[in-house]
Amino acid sequence: MTFEPAQAIRLAHETLDIEAAALSGLKARLNEGFSQAVRMMLDVRGRVVVMGMGKSGHIGRKIAATLASTGTPALFVHPAEASHGDLGMIKAVDLVLAISNSGESEELTAILPVLKRLGVPLIAITGGIDSTLARHANVTIDSTVDREACPLNLAPTASTTAQLALGDALAVALLDARGFRAEDFARSHPGGALGRRLLTHVSDVMRRGEDLPRVGPSTAFTGLMREMSAKGLGASAVVNEAGTVLGIFTDGDLRRLVEKGVDLRAATAGEVMHPQPLTIREDALAAEAAALMELHRITSVLVVDAEGRLCGAVNSNDLMRAKVI
Repeated sequence: MTFEPAQAIRLAHETLDIEAAALSGLKARLNEGFSQAVRMMLDVRGRVVVMGMGKSGHIGRKIAATLASTGTPALFVHPAEASHGDLGMIKAVDLVLAISNSGESEELTAILPVLKRLGVPLIAITGGIDSTLARHANVTIDSTVDREACPLNLAPTASTTAQLALGDALAVALLDARGFRAEDFARSHPGGALGRRLLTHVSDVMRRGEDLPRVGPSTAFTGLMREMSAKGLGASAVVNEAGTVLGIFTDGDLRRLVEKGVDLRAATAGEVMHPQPLTIREDALAAEAAALMELHRITSVLVVDAEGRLCGAVNSNDLMRAKVI
């Protein structure tokens, strides 16, 4: 066995060219059957059951996962297992999306009459437009490719790329028709980065109660520093008796005053505070707080309610612990 780097690169280029040509061919052949399939999947009262054997089965699992994560209830059922009991997972209210390059997979064609007796609608993605699968299907989406990228024209390569692309196209068309939003995607991915950014609110991560540094405007500078040191936020809110935010004093403010040589011994919190500070509502997304800090190059922000009363504070460390940033 000999390895030639130049040959590997040449074959990689050829593979990509063949698969790109296969996808271009799909685009040219898309017709009203595709839109009919989308309508059927939108109207189904149950789930979209994706089926496929071999490499088509692997593609089917991915398509089912993509559909499920973008607002279309879906699952994958293995055709061979369906013949041995799993067919009970499919109900008359469901729809089957069957994937087969040839359209003649024995395990799949064996259950087609049963699906018809159940009255289950059938959409086929197949390169065999005159196949058994295509004849049984209510709608057929043509996934024909001129040739596989495999030099022997045997291993499923371009054909599985075509199937996967058509599945993605269905998912995209469906999510658009459903008005599916980023927030909806986040709800099905709560453990991911997007889920955290779109589902985590300021109220979920902010400091509150006894952990919230606050003083009145008449508080002596020494009292202000004790409050900041005790609460560890690197800042303290200055509020009036009603709890309305008047200002903020931060470690940065202290550094700048010291550099200017200001005598702080007789100062009060109201005299040294930064008035009308940036604030954020507790019902805002934590990601909005992160964006606010980044835009204004600050490390903490005060949280207020609808009347402008102090109810919390959040800093960059809090957001990092929540994995929002």
